[in-house]
Amino acid sequence: MGVFNKKFMKKAIGLSIINVAQGGGPFGAVIVKNGKIIAEGVNKVTKKNDPTAHAEITAIRDASKKLKTFDLKGCEIYTSCEPCPMCLSAIYWANISKIYFANTKKDAAKIGFRDDHIYRELAAALHKRKIPTKQALHEEALKAFELWEYKEDKVSY
Repeated sequence: MGVFNKKFMKKAIGLSIINVAQGGGPFGAVIVKNGKIIAEGVNKVTKKNDPTAHAEITAIRDASKKLKTFDLKGCEIYTSCEPCPMCLSAIYWANISKIYFANTKKDAAKIGFRDDHIYRELAAALHKRKIPTKQALHEEALKAFELWEYKEDKVSY
């Protein structure tokens, strides 16, 4: 695993600045493997009308496509801001080995981004969340999990 490299962080920050100038959100990210940038991403939420098109997510999608794998173990992500809950989850799902960030979630909150709100919601009991959440048809849904559990040729992730 590499060590922090200022040029990669500067690249992520530069992408965030350019993206604002081009009408996107103030976020940029790069994914590095073996000392080389393999993917870049910028926030495209409003450009694509896609609430999941955050810089880290677009970079992960690009890296996975280029490397032809969903497992990005051995990669590092440099992002212009501390990942939101969705992006942090995606980073974990992708098995990215290290995260470097510049701005904090508090910096993001100061300019109107809701990361702190979502972190609080995730920690809240289901009955206390702002979006009503109720479990339903649990027994029926377990069938898919049972099939998966005993599937001989499954690819675990």
